[in-house]
Formats: sequence, structure tokens, C-alpha cells
Amino acid sequence: MSALSSHREAPWPKSIFARNLTRRSGILELMDDLGEAMTTGRGELLMMGGGNPGHIPAMQAVWRRRMRELMENEAAFDSILADYDQPAGNPGFRKAVAALLNREFGWPITARNIAITNGGQTAFFFLMNRFAGDFEDGSHRRVLLPLVPEYIGYADQSVSRDLFTARRPKIELIVDHSFKYHIDFDRLDITEDVAAIAVSRPTNPSSNVLTDEEISRLSAIAKQRGLPLMIDNAYGVPFPGVIFEDVRPVWDEHIILTLSLSKLGLPGTRTGIVVAREEIIDEMSAINAIASLANNNIGQALTRPLMENGEILQLSHEVVRPFYQEKSDFALNQLRASLPDDLPWRAHKSEGAFFLWLWFPGLPISTRELYQRLKARKTLIIPGEYFFFGLETEDWPHHRECLRLSYTQSEDTVRRGIAILAEEVIRAFQEAEATQPG
Repeated sequence: MSALSSHREAPWPKSIFARNLTRRSGILELMDDLGEAMTTGRGELLMMGGGNPGHIPAMQAVWRRRMRELMENEAAFDSILADYDQPAGNPGFRKAVAALLNREFGWPITARNIAITNGGQTAFFFLMNRFAGDFEDGSHRRVLLPLVPEYIGYADQSVSRDLFTARRPKIELIVDHSFKYHIDFDRLDITEDVAAIAVSRPTNPSSNVLTDEEISRLSAIAKQRGLPLMIDNAYGVPFPGVIFEDVRPVWDEHIILTLSLSKLGLPGTRTGIVVAREEIIDEMSAINAIASLANNNIGQALTRPLMENGEILQLSHEVVRPFYQEKSDFALNQLRASLPDDLPWRAHKSEGAFFLWLWFPGLPISTRELYQRLKARKTLIIPGEYFFFGLETEDWPHHRECLRLSYTQSEDTVRRGIAILAEEVIRAFQEAEATQPG
């Protein structure tokens, strides 16, 4: 039974903070279903919706090697487990990350520009609520999402009122059942209540990668308006490198960049990395101290030598990226084999991350209903409606015609899951056609 269906209210009144963070949400449903699929449902549920990294043998061998090396140094290993680190993260690890980014991209940063959080999700919870929400002067400010769909994990992070304002994308139709989102700069409309701009690159859920030109233009707009530009780089370059386009990351004094170790195959270490101007890093350290005292030590210890010698870049380029590129290609081929050519369907151009973003124009049922039909057949996807927050969507059918499908599981799981998905989509269209008069 999922967290949504078993949810019960506590008998005591809730603060606004509690109301916002305990309500039923897409991320709660996603993580509950993921946990069920990975534990009690293993072998029975086809988990096609979650973002758990694939188990890459070559990467797992690296982490086992590094764990053995740590254990052989008893003093260091005992310190990792038994000592708190600084609230901003381990000084040596922060220095190693800063040096890597300086060598690779020439960014003028030091360890003072790096903070560690308990995962990228936590980093954005801190950042979103630092820049937006209710202010002492009575104003309410929001984060602009220049393009949705956007990451489901942002949607319910507000500790006050609504945190986001979003804009519809331009949709480029591409041959062979493909399409791609672009920022519609003509309709960006940065209102006075916008406190920050946020994007993910690659974007979860759509795998969309904002082009270098789009990022450059967005950065210039943010800088001109005196706004921070937050870029979620959880899947991007230089690591973990789950990005299939040739782009370069950017950083400047007005840019806040986040990185993560999760998609390298270390989600259990909960290690997020924030790259920002020193004042923001000081604030992240202060929030860390209040919210959690210190961060998880293990991920930093495991990867520090790889940051120092550059092996992290080699692994990202030569192991991680090809692994997911192959899985993406396989899933796309399964879709083309399973969905009739005359059925109205499109897949967003696969540019990175762990997902295919599917669009069924004119789908007779919402993807929430499709989700329930698939779940009854032990196949789990994520309905698209969850990803269009911050936007009025009543007059835009697109938001209820899309879904996110993960391709990180085994080929057998992906093959079976896509076959069941295709059957249910075809059935939905056939049922609608059968009810048409005449």
C-alpha cells in the first residue's frame, strides 16, 4: 500500500511548515513506490518511474575498491564514522572539488565557494526557501521556472506559500515521433515578485538539455535583473556526465550551481555539492548546522581522491555516459517497436538523465488515470501532471498527456514495462473511439 493511500492525519493542528511538507505530493508517491519496488515488490513490480541509478558493474567495483582503501587506513576510517565534519563539508573534499572545477573550466573559485549538503534535494530545499517565500516587509517572492515540466522534487518544498511561477515552453516537433522543449524568451515575463531563476540541466523529467545559447541568454537576463540563476546539475557535466549533448557548464558570481554524487551510483551517501559565491556558502553552512549539524562523511571520503586526480571525469565520460546512452537507445527502440506508427505519440529528444518523457497528443484519459491502470498491472510510471507546477494549465491539455518513464532497470524490465504501457495506451484510444457517435 502506498504512502498516499495509507496516509492518516495526526490529531494535532499543523503549522504552515507542517502542512506544506506533509501533504500528499508527487515526490512522496514516487519515493514510496520506488521503495516498494526495490524491497517488497522486487521481481513483481516493474519500476519504470523512479530515478534510482542503475547498478553499473564498473562503478560498483570502484566504490568497493575505495571502501577497502578506506578500511585499510584505520585512523581515517574511524574518523569518517565517528567524527562530525564541519557544517560546510570536509575542507579537503571542498578544496578538491574547487581545484577540479578550476583546472577543468578556469573558474576563479576556492574551497570557500563550495558547500556540501545531505543530497541535492536538500540543497534546493535550502536555496528555494532562502530566496523565495514570505519576507519581513510583508512581500511574497517566488522562484521563476522559465520552462516546465520541471523536477517533481521542487514542487512541494515551500515552507510558506506557493513558491513558484512558471512559463510554458516552445515545443519543436521533430521527425520520427520526437519533440524538444525550448525556453520561450518572448514570453518569459520576469515580474517584480521574482526573486530567483531556477533550471535543471539535463531536465528531470524530460531529459531536455538547455542549449549553451539558452543558458547564456538566461544568465545575462538574470545578471541584468540582479537575480541569482540556480542550475541543478545533478545529471550533468563534468560529473556524473549523464548528458548526451556537447555542452559546457557555466558559473559566475550570480550563478549557483549544484552537483551530486547520487547519479555516479552513490545515492545512499546523500552528498550534494553547492558552488556559489562565498556569502551563499556561509549561509548554507549556517543552515546545515541548524538543520542537521553536519553532513554525511562517506561520500566525500570515497570520492575525494577521484576529484584530486581527475579519475571522476574519466569514469563519467567513459563508463557512466555510455551506460545510460545505451539504455536510452534500447528503450527508444522498444517504444518504436511497441507503439503503432499511426498512434499519436512522441518522445522528447533523449539528451540526458535517466528518463524518457512521452507525450500522447489527444490522450482520452489523463496520465494519472493511466498511472492507476498501469499500477494495477504492476507497472509503475510517473504521471506528467506532477511536473507542471507554478503554471495555470487548465487550458493546456499537454500537461495531462505526458508521462515520465525510467530506463535504468534491466532490459527485461524495460521491455516488459513498455509493452504493458503500449497496451494500455492503445486500449485507451480504442475505448474512446468506440464511444464516438456513429
